[in-house]
Amino acid sequence: MKQPFTREQRMTIIYALLCFVLCIVILQLWLLTATMNAYLGGDEEVIWPASIASLACFGMTAGALRFLFVIDSTDGH
Repeated sequence: MKQPFTREQRMTIIYALLCFVLCIVILQLWLLTATMNAYLGGDEEVIWPASIASLACFGMTAGALRFLFVIDSTDGH
């Protein structure tokens, strides 16, 4: 039988996920800024690749949130 994570282990995982999500959000803000700059400069070719990259970032963040809920559900309480 699989043992649930201890409180210290869960907190370490949560802090790591927080750092991961923070990096992704900063990446998305940079991506939005660069895409808007290119679009307003007349380059419309970057819109679809940037939107796909942003969607991938959203998927990674949603996956991290799902993992967090899985960890919380195996709490043992």
